[in-house]
Amino acid sequence: MSELITITTPLRRFKGHEKGITAVAVFPDKRRMVTGSYDTTVRLWDLKTGVVLKKMEGHRNWVWKLAVSRDGQVIASGDTSGEVIVWHGETGELLTKIKAHSYYISSLDFSPDGTVLATGSLFDEMTKLWNTKTWQLQGDPIECQFVNCVRYSPSGELLAIATNHDIQIYNSGTRKRVKPFKGHKSSNFSLAWTPDGTRLLTGSMNDDPTIREWDTTTWKQVGDPWTGHTDQINTIAIHPAGTLVASASRDIHVRLWQLSDRQTIAVFEHSSITTCVTFSVDGNHIFSGDKDRMISEWTTIATTTVRDACIDGDLSTDEELLMQDINTDANNHTPYIHRSKACFPITSSRIACLNGDLSTAETLLTQDINTSPNNHTSYAHRSFVMARKYDWDQALLDAIKSIRIQPSLTGYISKGIALCGKGRVLDARAAFDVASMYTDQDSEITHFLLLIKAIALFNADQHDEANLLLKELATGCPNADTLACDIVQAYLHVQLGIKALDGARYDEAADHFTAALDSRDPSSKSNIHEIYEDLVVLFGWDLKSLWQKARQKRCNALLRAGKFQDAVKSYQHMMTSSDEITKADCFDWSNGESSANFKQECSALCAANGDSAFAASDYDKAIDLYSMAIDLDSASDIFFAGRSEAKLSKMLWEDALLDAQKATELNPSSHVGYRLSHSALRGAQRYEEAIEAFTIMLTKLDDAPEVQIRYLRQQYVCPTEAEDAIRGAVWIELSNAPLRLLNTSTGLLCDRAAQLNSFKTSPEYKELLSSITKRSDLQMERIKEVVAMHFRCVLLSHRWEETEALLHHVQEKAVYELDGLNGTAKLQSFCKIARNAGYFWAWMDTCCIDKSNNVEVQESVNSMFVWYRHSALTIVYLSDVSPSSQPGALGRSVWNERGWTFQEFVAPKVVIFYQNDWSLYLDDRSPNHKESLAIMEELEGATGINAQALISFRPGMRDAREKLQWASKRVTTMQEDIAYSLFGIFGVHLPVIYGEKKQNALGRLLQEIVARSGDITSLDWVGQSSEFNSCLPADIISYAAPPCSLPSLSEDEIQTAVSSLRNIVPVDSASKLYNMLENMNAPLFANCRLRLPCIAFRVTEVKRRRGLAAHSTYGVKADGLRDLLITTDETLIQFSRAKPTQQTFFLVRPWDRRLLGLPDFSEQLTFADEGESVRDWSESESGSDDTDERSSDSPGEEELSVDSDAHSRSLRLMVHLGQAFSALLVAQQRVGEYKRVASDHSIIAQVKDPASIDIMNIRTLDIL
Repeated sequence: MSELITITTPLRRFKGHEKGITAVAVFPDKRRMVTGSYDTTVRLWDLKTGVVLKKMEGHRNWVWKLAVSRDGQVIASGDTSGEVIVWHGETGELLTKIKAHSYYISSLDFSPDGTVLATGSLFDEMTKLWNTKTWQLQGDPIECQFVNCVRYSPSGELLAIATNHDIQIYNSGTRKRVKPFKGHKSSNFSLAWTPDGTRLLTGSMNDDPTIREWDTTTWKQVGDPWTGHTDQINTIAIHPAGTLVASASRDIHVRLWQLSDRQTIAVFEHSSITTCVTFSVDGNHIFSGDKDRMISEWTTIATTTVRDACIDGDLSTDEELLMQDINTDANNHTPYIHRSKACFPITSSRIACLNGDLSTAETLLTQDINTSPNNHTSYAHRSFVMARKYDWDQALLDAIKSIRIQPSLTGYISKGIALCGKGRVLDARAAFDVASMYTDQDSEITHFLLLIKAIALFNADQHDEANLLLKELATGCPNADTLACDIVQAYLHVQLGIKALDGARYDEAADHFTAALDSRDPSSKSNIHEIYEDLVVLFGWDLKSLWQKARQKRCNALLRAGKFQDAVKSYQHMMTSSDEITKADCFDWSNGESSANFKQECSALCAANGDSAFAASDYDKAIDLYSMAIDLDSASDIFFAGRSEAKLSKMLWEDALLDAQKATELNPSSHVGYRLSHSALRGAQRYEEAIEAFTIMLTKLDDAPEVQIRYLRQQYVCPTEAEDAIRGAVWIELSNAPLRLLNTSTGLLCDRAAQLNSFKTSPEYKELLSSITKRSDLQMERIKEVVAMHFRCVLLSHRWEETEALLHHVQEKAVYELDGLNGTAKLQSFCKIARNAGYFWAWMDTCCIDKSNNVEVQESVNSMFVWYRHSALTIVYLSDVSPSSQPGALGRSVWNERGWTFQEFVAPKVVIFYQNDWSLYLDDRSPNHKESLAIMEELEGATGINAQALISFRPGMRDAREKLQWASKRVTTMQEDIAYSLFGIFGVHLPVIYGEKKQNALGRLLQEIVARSGDITSLDWVGQSSEFNSCLPADIISYAAPPCSLPSLSEDEIQTAVSSLRNIVPVDSASKLYNMLENMNAPLFANCRLRLPCIAFRVTEVKRRRGLAAHSTYGVKADGLRDLLITTDETLIQFSRAKPTQQTFFLVRPWDRRLLGLPDFSEQLTFADEGESVRDWSESESGSDDTDERSSDSPGEEELSVDSDAHSRSLRLMVHLGQAFSALLVAQQRVGEYKRVASDHSIIAQVKDPASIDIMNIRTLDIL
């Protein structure tokens, strides 16, 4: 057996360093390499072009060691000064520097997960571990003498350290030493773990230049030392598949070893000391560096000692050895294939064929033929090459020449292949049959021959025959190599699949590729390219990538067939079941730049179907589809955005946020990710972050280069605009609320600013602000709803007691922290009940009004009704109703007698009564006691106010006389309050002037009622006249008696009376009377003076009657009226026609427009809906304009044209005027001025004859 051939010429040399190479490493992307040098630089290389991508400078001393993290993102380089520099793996930019050791970094290695960098130093005798996020020392250093090399196990669980004295194994997590052992005779210099972690290889120095193999379960040496090197072994590298080992030595050689038998299969010679070596990611090449400033690239073609025999021509010896192997182990494929290589020996031309260099192979074989024209083998081999080149004619000629020179197995096989290529199938069968005569009846060679025949027939489109032959071979031949049949069958399925794929028969293609993959577990066939190398030589098959191609093609076929979900699953299975090298190749395939980019096309299809599912509201399906797209292309922000949208629809807030953030990370300039983050953060109730995300989104829209994207900005509003809209809604809401409110949570009294600030810090505000994103949102009702909900306020109605909590008691203090006595206890209980009911705000009149501030008192009194009206709840506290009280206690409560409590009950929509222990009255747990039939019946009986009015009370002038009656018996502590407490009832806004006295306060109120409404019913009272105006009572009690009720005529009686007048009263007279009354002005009341439109009857006689009553009673006669009696406290002048007086008296009938059959002034008013404010009602009920009431000028002397209906209306009016009425007695004071003479009983008057009513009696009197 001859010595190995030493290879001295590499495939390539990388030149660029100015001094010797010290370290080399490759990146997982298979595209780049990094090297270190004595020239103090680190250089990044493009493996495809051999160009330096970046020269990385930063070290001041020799760069001694390098390491690249498993993900390729980080490079670490160490120099002889003990400094480590960390570089960015993509850009080569310097990230940080670490003074790791005092001197000489002898080794670097990243943990498999990339979280730790291990550094070793020869001279400070330490191994240190560094956190790769902080680049801080992680834990204490591991002390070891003279550290030469450190290496993590593939799992990262163990850390091996080679020192001058021994090899030490540590648990990387606990730092505990697992095992020390001697290792080599002298210093242990280099280390390498096999990929499965079951073996550790070590190398030593010049006095023991061997590699030793250690079992990592027992830490015992496996087999004998590997010999071959003659000097120190600087570096050991292991093939990614774990089959080969490369070692670099000071003896200027790199040796390639077969791990299985520990034998050298190739030697690569450098020109100087080799310092480092590593495998390419796919294992097809070796990169080694030396002191001659170059990195050399070598190919790693599998060879064995059989190759020596082939080269030496010692085929018989090799044949004998291989037969022994086969007989020893019939299932051993390797000896069998070695026998086939004896028939088709390994030569330079064979290597060229393996590498696909057919031209070189043809040239070499032609040279052999020219050198030895009678070498039949060379002709047969050239025939194989020409067949590979599809030059079937030349292939057949060479086969025939080979057979003519010497018939042989190889010759007839080459002839059979060539004939099949030419389509001469029958002749080819004959050639293969003859070839079987030269197998020496060796079943293995015969089996291999039949495999070749099946392949050749298949290539001649005899698919069925080829498949039948393979089936028979697999089942019928003794000692058959079934693996070979499976591999050929799989390869043929792949070829059929490719044809079907090219023919657009995608389902058929997918079935073929699936059949190929199902033929046998692909993981057991990782070395088939080496075992069945002759199939590669003869047919150019790429067995290395057979399973990879089948997987990839199946993915494409399924995708083309529209089964994209199956395609994705197939792709995912391919990626998860492949080793790292294959996975990297698949990654390159799926991300290729061709139009058939699988990942791009499939991910786009998944995303499109995800969009359709989302549009159909099938969010689960949409999420699954977007997830598939993301699995295929995790760099697309669109896919993450789509999945985020779908997750938002399912309210998966946190998951949606993660996808939104990923979309932003992938496309920072896009607004979409921030928009989705805003929605997800809102859903997760992280409102401040949501607002921040939205603000950033707006800047992205503003900065977008696309016009259409910037146009989107117009529909959005910035948070400050939203804040303004909310603030506006707050002020509107607070305009109907008390100035100061008690915060039920904190117990603090808050002014407007404090109320707003409290709202702005609430989750409700932040949620609302985060929800207002578009201009349309500024007008949405939800702003009002949220604001109204937050500022819902509970008001207290109660009777003031001797001690109450006042403003100065609670200012800048928490209510709950006060002493809790008397009025304070009431306040505390009130606030707690409001708080427990879910209300933020409460109000109590004793402590929430600054009574020293006249302006505030003025606004509070005039706004009190509005506040109660807009309260969410009014709590009535009955201090005199005990828990043991029976029904009726509420009606008897003094609360019903107070002036202010009238409006405090009728104004609110929701009221709840509490007894003096703060338990519910009658234990009525209904949410609104105004809806309690029993309670409302009790209040109706106690107040005389019908229940419907209590429940749905409307403020304003309508039914003024009745409202005055309801309030007539109520009392107040401050006399003016009897009027002030009614401001809200009538919807008036008047000055509050404490000290003006009751008559003035009441007078101003009544004056306002008459002036604004024109309603004269408030003049219907008995009692004492007011100093304010004689037509008004001195006390509200004067309204306690119901208004005078007089009998009215039925419609038949009216019609009868009209008929009788029709013949008596001239049309013109009736019409004039009607028109004059119709055009009468409304009553005017201002500055204590009442201008009263009326029908006045001059009093002609007043005589006192004696003994009829305690008060003075007078008999009175007036023109046109029947005689009547008047009882009054005032002393009247007695007179008669015989004894007249200069003072004029009138009995007047205040004009009531209702007699016209038209609406009264107050009835013409339009009352607002419940949702409008009382102030709005007040404005809508303001006094009518006199000019609006005049439908025409007063009648002149000309004749009026009236129809019968108008005449009837006039006569009906005269009938009404003829009925009894409530009259006022007025006495002249000065010319044109009168005063009302008060009476103790209503003055009932009646005209003598309706037909005699004179228009001269119609006038307007000024009454003081």
